[in-house]
Amino acid sequence: MTYSVASFFSGIGGLDLGLERAGFTLNFHCEVKPFCREILAQHWPDLPVSEDIRKLDETDIPQADVWAAGFPCQDLSLARMGPRSGLRGSQSGLFHEFMRLVRGRMPRAIILENVHGLLSSHGGRDFAVVLKALDELGYGVAWRVLNSKDFGVPQQRRRVYIVAMHRDGRGPGEVLFEPECGDWHPKKGRSNGPKSPSLFQTIIGDTERGPLVKSIAHCIYAESARHTGTDWSRNYVWYPDGRVRRFTPNEVERVQGFPEDWTLPLHFDDRQADRIDSLRYHAVGNAVTPPVAEWVGRRLYQAIEAQEVEFVRKMGAVAAE
Repeated sequence: MTYSVASFFSGIGGLDLGLERAGFTLNFHCEVKPFCREILAQHWPDLPVSEDIRKLDETDIPQADVWAAGFPCQDLSLARMGPRSGLRGSQSGLFHEFMRLVRGRMPRAIILENVHGLLSSHGGRDFAVVLKALDELGYGVAWRVLNSKDFGVPQQRRRVYIVAMHRDGRGPGEVLFEPECGDWHPKKGRSNGPKSPSLFQTIIGDTERGPLVKSIAHCIYAESARHTGTDWSRNYVWYPDGRVRRFTPNEVERVQGFPEDWTLPLHFDDRQADRIDSLRYHAVGNAVTPPVAEWVGRRLYQAIEAQEVEFVRKMGAVAAE
C-alpha cells in the first residue's frame, strides 16, 4: 500500500526526497522562497505548491497520511551567537501556523525536523510548547537527535527529529529508537592505548597533487552571524602547492547527501552564475539530509503498516463476535 505525504517548509525537498525513497508518495508542497520553489518544480513538476503557510487554508491541502515539516530554524539555531527569539521569532514562530493547519485536518502522522537548539531554546520551554501542542491534539510523540555522519554522509550535522502519531503512544518511539544496535552506537572504550584521532583531523585525497579535504565536514550552515554559504572558515579544499578554495555547490550537495546538480536550475543566464551559486549554497545549508529522512521514513512506513494490520485484526475480531 502507498501512503501520501504533504510537505511544509519544503526548501529544496531534502525531507521529501528521503520520504519518497522510503516508499511514500508526495502530493503537496509549501515553500515561500522562489528559488526553492523552482528547484521543487524541477523534481516534482506535477505537485501543487503553496507559497505562504500564513495564507494557506486547511481545505487547500490534499488528503495525506503524513505531514512533514522542517520548520525554520533561524530563531532557534545556536549559530546565531546571540539571544535567540525561539518560537516567538518571526521565522521559527511559523511552527504555530503549521499547528493551526494540523488542528483543522489531524493527519495520521507528523514528522518535524529542526536544529538541536530547539531543545534548549528558552531553557527548554520552546520545546515544551511543541510537545504540548501535539499532545493536546492526541498525538503520541517521540524525539531523537540524529547525526548525518551516522547515515553515510560525510558531515557532522546534529538535528532533532520529532515523530508524532495520532492516538498511538508506542509507534513514534518504535520509529525513532531501534531495539538492535545501530551503526552509530559507541564502541566500548579502553582505558589504555592511543586516543583515536578526530575525524576532523583525518585528511583524505591525493597528497601529491590534491585536492585534500577533511574526512568529515563541519556542519554546513545556510547563514549565521559569522558566515554565509558553506561555512567557509571551517570547510575548505586545499592543495599541496598552497592553493585553497571553498567547496563547490556540487560538493556541498554531496556532503548533504543530495544527487549532484540537484539545485542547479535548468535555465539561467551564465552572467548570473555567482548569484545562482549563492542561492544554491544557502538552500543546501538549510536543507534536511535525505539519507536521514529516508531512515526515519522507512521506519514510519513500517509503523503505519503495523497500524493497518492491527486495525484489520480488530475489525475481524469484532465481526467474529
